[in-house]
Amino acid sequence: MYDDPLLRFESKADFYERSARYWNPGKTSFWSRQGIDLAINERSGYLMWDMDGRRFIDVHLNGGTYSFGHRNPEVVEAVSSAMEKYDIGNHHFPSLARTALAEELVRSAPSGISKVAYAAGAGEAIDIAIKSARNATMRRKVVSIIKAFHGHTGLAVATGDARFSEMFLADRPEEFIQVPFNDLAAMEAALRPGDVAAVLLETIPATYGFPLPEPAYLPAVKELCERHGALYIADEVQTGLMRTGELWGIEKYGVTPDILVTGKGLSGGIYPIAAALLNDRAGAWLDEDGFGHISTFGGSELGCIAALKTLEIARRPQVRSMVHYIADAMDKGLRRIQDSYPDWLVGIRQNGVVIGLEFNHPEGALHVMRELYDVGVWAIFSTLDPRVLQLKPGVLMSPELVEELLDRSEIAIGRAATNRHGWKAVSAR
Repeated sequence: MYDDPLLRFESKADFYERSARYWNPGKTSFWSRQGIDLAINERSGYLMWDMDGRRFIDVHLNGGTYSFGHRNPEVVEAVSSAMEKYDIGNHHFPSLARTALAEELVRSAPSGISKVAYAAGAGEAIDIAIKSARNATMRRKVVSIIKAFHGHTGLAVATGDARFSEMFLADRPEEFIQVPFNDLAAMEAALRPGDVAAVLLETIPATYGFPLPEPAYLPAVKELCERHGALYIADEVQTGLMRTGELWGIEKYGVTPDILVTGKGLSGGIYPIAAALLNDRAGAWLDEDGFGHISTFGGSELGCIAALKTLEIARRPQVRSMVHYIADAMDKGLRRIQDSYPDWLVGIRQNGVVIGLEFNHPEGALHVMRELYDVGVWAIFSTLDPRVLQLKPGVLMSPELVEELLDRSEIAIGRAATNRHGWKAVSAR
């Protein structure tokens, strides 16, 4: 019996049956088919416990939402204290918390950023970014990459993979153009007609398995945008807030975006918040008509308090040092594992603590994910490339936990390598 004052379930089986009935049958049955019966209960730092008491190291982090740990004590304290005075606020009026956070985000951002537009989630922030670019250029078209993922809201979903856009009739090839990643010729061909409002790129595409941009690719895309009058939108939802060892991943590539989108980890995992950071051109609509985008929960005051504390933590010098330490330890440990299984673990994609592991099997990451689950590690396969496992250590992970993660990963990867020849194909959907 799981008996919380507001949550009562007879057993895990009862919980899963009711989840399939009332919440999301597709997702619930998918995890059951994969042999994953995770029902997250307590959580703290980079650890979480199943409702039956099993302990897991979390290196999925809900896409980086928990980069600073589950229930980070400093963020919890900041929001708890704020609740004595604040709530979500009123989205129509100037706000102390919204203004304070906007000022800090502008100060932290790449040069040229001057305004902040808030959203409740990153998909909405992408929508704001696209609308801002369209207003600035008076053009409609948006270029993104094949296998992109930028959220599931109205405009954002149209920039992503057809799997998610076609089912809702949101695929609009006349307005949303997709080109291969790292293909400058295709990008130039898309921009050459001079009718594109913006290029939208994740600095390192997460759901595609973290393929790394070639050294000159992102700067060249920015130059093409400038040449053809399009804006550059950097989606930093999963690469921002120190995950690459710099506050914003795009800074490592020497690119100054016109718009930068942040979310997930900005919330500290405590209260939802996301934002589109705009330069003067992209943010001109805020002067033209400040009611142009309305979001009741966008920039909620409690979310702003959580984000202010999260941003302050991210900018501490010791956090930068910690990310470099963790990244180095993970690189050495994973290379050691790869040396043991070179024909199985065939690729390590890493920038800071953004890591993708490529396996020599069309659905290799699904099988490694299950083995990791069995040894107490929660990582997730890349939805749009199931060969690749997403491995996302937290930016404050202790050295002891890093070593435990590597030890358990070596066991799981070894088991998957041994058992791979007996696998049957499984569906990643």
